[in-house]
Amino acid sequence: MGSPDDDNLPRKQTLKSINDQTKYKLKLLVLIILTNLLTIYIFTRPSLNLHPTSKYTINDSFSSDSNSLLNELNATKKQLETSRSQIIVLNQQLKSTNQLVNELLVQLNILNQSINRTTDSALLNFNDLLDDLSNEAKLALGPHKLPLGYSPRSGTDEVYASVGGGCLSYKDDLAQYMTYRVGKECPVDDVFAQRLMLKGCEPLPRRRCHPKAPVGYVEPTPFPKSLWSTPPDTSIIWDPYTCKNYTCLIDRRKFPGFYDCKDCFDLQFREKQRWQFDNGGLDFGMDEVMATRGKGIIRIGLDIGGGTGTFAARMKERNVTIVTTSMNLDGPFNSFIASRGLISMHVGISQRLPFFENTLDIVHSMHILSNWIPDTMLEFTLYDIYRVLRPGGLFWLDHFFCMGSQLNVTYVPMLERVGFKKLRWNAGMKLDRGIDKNEWYFSALLEKPMS
Repeated sequence: MGSPDDDNLPRKQTLKSINDQTKYKLKLLVLIILTNLLTIYIFTRPSLNLHPTSKYTINDSFSSDSNSLLNELNATKKQLETSRSQIIVLNQQLKSTNQLVNELLVQLNILNQSINRTTDSALLNFNDLLDDLSNEAKLALGPHKLPLGYSPRSGTDEVYASVGGGCLSYKDDLAQYMTYRVGKECPVDDVFAQRLMLKGCEPLPRRRCHPKAPVGYVEPTPFPKSLWSTPPDTSIIWDPYTCKNYTCLIDRRKFPGFYDCKDCFDLQFREKQRWQFDNGGLDFGMDEVMATRGKGIIRIGLDIGGGTGTFAARMKERNVTIVTTSMNLDGPFNSFIASRGLISMHVGISQRLPFFENTLDIVHSMHILSNWIPDTMLEFTLYDIYRVLRPGGLFWLDHFFCMGSQLNVTYVPMLERVGFKKLRWNAGMKLDRGIDKNEWYFSALLEKPMS
């Protein structure tokens, strides 16, 4: 990770270039002014090459003296006319010089403003960032004045709505997302909104519209039967998805093509067996993991990227409450999780985990945390997991995918830097695409130290 000084180096070089250009222009200006002043002095000094008047006597020839005086006067007149023309030219040059000075002053002012903006303070204020957004977007984001004025608790008299910094890099998309009729039905734009989230526009701003309601909606299946029941098709809006019913989603596993969590809507297939058995390798058993702690010690936790919520369902059977985060990648994952009587959160991995520090007993993630995430971003995510785990809490990193060259060079040192203690570690080569691909999985059970 680079230092802030490294990030500011191109800006500093640009400022140095501007300063050098400004100094050159100022030197040129001073030279022009001195040259013009010298010229004015030369042509306006008392002596204009006039010869002193001769002392004439009455005895001199009047005619000769008159001719000589006339010639001298004519010469003086020509010199005066020449000087007058030169003064006119100098006045024009001085006007040009004055314009150049004004232009330089404007550039110096811009330079000073640029220097002031490159201090530790923000380059732009909040209103600058909201330029070109719709009025509804600006209204949603704030600022909103507190009705009771200044609050000592928050240290301000106004509040801003949360919105991901990435949103301000995609203002056209954000403006489209915030286009709707206030108080009416929201556009069915789930796919578009989620694309914004995946770009880092997370969280999205709130909207003042109503989501489309399912037609023929029926009450969910009662708990605990709901844990392993497929909900009715009328429980959700199918518009954003390729499949238009749950039968289509369940049958995906039978046909070629890539889908995220391709078979996890079929609760009677592989989902029914997950985490039930421990093979001593990559597959850890849920009971074996929980046995590393006393009975009832694991009570609450988080499953990151939990598909259709089967990890949470199995934990629910063991009286453990798990919050599942999931994205709706061409399937109603969040709605399906909720239909099972489980808690879902529609958030990606770029968002800070919405839990206070030292609170969760266990955090689990299968397949989602892998080498597709940029290293620096992954390290921040791992530190955030460490933050929300209580001392002695468990981090179950399940089937982390990477290349063989990355395993010991990148990811083992990264986990050690974060500070987790290894309770269990198993690595195995992924062979379905051939041994020459050098693809690996590793599963790890890690602990946040007690102190």
